[in-house]
Amino acid sequence: MADLIPKKDDSILPTEIIERRIYFVRGDKVMLHSDLAELYEVETFNLNKAVKRNLGRFPATSCFSSRGRSGVV
Repeated sequence: MADLIPKKDDSILPTEIIERRIYFVRGDKVMLHSDLAELYEVETFNLNKAVKRNLGRFPATSCFSSRGRSGVV
């Protein structure tokens, strides 16, 4: 998973790497949970658990589910 993200050290990721993972859906900028997990170098399952544990820290419009339930995509 981490092999797809070239890193020279622990510095900030190049903007291009992040921008390639931003999609436009119905006029909104969207990042998939799998892409976020890859950028943070964690498993998608663990990212989803962390978001669910901390839902109060996110604006209501920042997380949604394509399955029609609230939560993470």
